[in-house]
Amino acid sequence: MKITIGVDWSDQAFAAVQQALHLYRSTEVTLVHGVDLGIFEYPIVAEAANMQGYDDFRRAMLDAGRQLMERTSNLIPPDSPSVRTVCEFGSPARVILDTAQATAADLIAVGARGRGRIMELMLGSVSHRVLMHASQSTLVAKGPPRPIQRVLVAIEGSEDAQYIHKWLLAHPFKNPVELTVLTVVQSLRLTDPFHTVGLEAWSDAAMRFGEDLVKTTAASLASPFHTVGTLVCTGEPADTVAQQSNKFDLVIVGSHGRKGVERFLLGSVSHSIIHRASCPILVVR
Repeated sequence: MKITIGVDWSDQAFAAVQQALHLYRSTEVTLVHGVDLGIFEYPIVAEAANMQGYDDFRRAMLDAGRQLMERTSNLIPPDSPSVRTVCEFGSPARVILDTAQATAADLIAVGARGRGRIMELMLGSVSHRVLMHASQSTLVAKGPPRPIQRVLVAIEGSEDAQYIHKWLLAHPFKNPVELTVLTVVQSLRLTDPFHTVGLEAWSDAAMRFGEDLVKTTAASLASPFHTVGTLVCTGEPADTVAQQSNKFDLVIVGSHGRKGVERFLLGSVSHSIIHRASCPILVVR
């Protein structure tokens, strides 16, 4: 597996490196650091601000990035087949995305700093922007790196199940795990008592569909490398998956491919889960 990992000086970024390598055997690891000069990326801005020593400032920032690359490389086991580093000027998210595309990465890994959703919209975050625009599956590390033993596979429908099934077959985990396939049946409430019978019939049909979906998905995921169980819950999908995540070491969700403004206008269960879950999240594309 080719893995591109975005790094900076944060503990979360170092955790992302270790977490990705806990999960998968890599054939190539590319560590990426975008040196973000902000408005001082452009010499004309520095001149307008009467900034002295602009070239020295750029060199110092680049040298610091190269020191980061050296430190982060030491986190990678010596038996890793190939380790590359990319350290260049630019928006960190854009440098990560461009590198992942150029290296044909299978997976991008980033750390999450735990900003709330409103703060992300106002201030932005590297992990947030990568998730919005990445074409590759993306691992968002949360907290200290941990061994992965119990994995929650959350699916909304057959499309999610197919994406995740294909990913797990092509990219087996480094060590055996216990998979639990979960789907959440949305709770509906009606104020008109005359509609109660129709609601009960819908709920029964939705539960049967959910049970068939998780059983079919579990059967397709059967493998000597992991056990597979099933779970059907009722409630609000993102909240329910987040609550269940407390019992697991990793949550896997599918992405419907929404990007940019469309994601915020229409919403995204997978994106909402990332904000609420307590363990690392793998968004499969």
